[in-house]
Amino acid sequence: MSLLAVFLTAWVVGFSGAMAPGPISTLVVGQAARRGFWVGPAVTLGHAVAELIMVAGLIVGLGDVLAGSRLPGLIALVGGLFLVWMGLGTLRDALRANLTPVPAGKAGASSHRWGSAWAGLAASFSNPYWFLWWGTVGATYIVHSSQHGARGVAAFYSGHILSDLSWNSLLSLLMASGRRWLPERAVRAFLGAAGALLIGLGVYFVVSGISMLRAT
Repeated sequence: MSLLAVFLTAWVVGFSGAMAPGPISTLVVGQAARRGFWVGPAVTLGHAVAELIMVAGLIVGLGDVLAGSRLPGLIALVGGLFLVWMGLGTLRDALRANLTPVPAGKAGASSHRWGSAWAGLAASFSNPYWFLWWGTVGATYIVHSSQHGARGVAAFYSGHILSDLSWNSLLSLLMASGRRWLPERAVRAFLGAAGALLIGLGVYFVVSGISMLRAT
């Protein structure tokens, strides 16, 4: 497989994870309705850092360390609680008296973007199925792309992250532009649904984490 093929197929296959309903997509939808388009790229930045750590870990043999350990279960448990906390915050925002975004200065906007990036990082590590994807599809791609050395791994990683950036930016654009024409009741309903989904995912991850801990 050529370097170009590695890049293009990684971009296409990456959508299998990016477009699947999960904490990252829900996070983008929930925050972009209030904070604007840049939530998508900011969340992707945090997600990209998590995936860079995962790629490096797979290269040095993280899969062997995680196999049979209690770490994935603990991560799912703590991350699930974090998602529940984020979901409650989103529900609270849906019930606020005023949903109109307050213009922020450069410092405030920068703070929100870094907050979204950190949320993207935490949401990635909180999802046990993110580990499953990387332990199967991702690990396979690492094996094939590493035949080209560092350039092959870089081609795979950049193609994969491009799929996340493409999808999250599209979601963010739709939600940010929707504030101009969607009625406030519809925005509240969308935020409420996003908050409920985050809570549901969090509870599911907590249950999954407990199950994994009991099995080890």
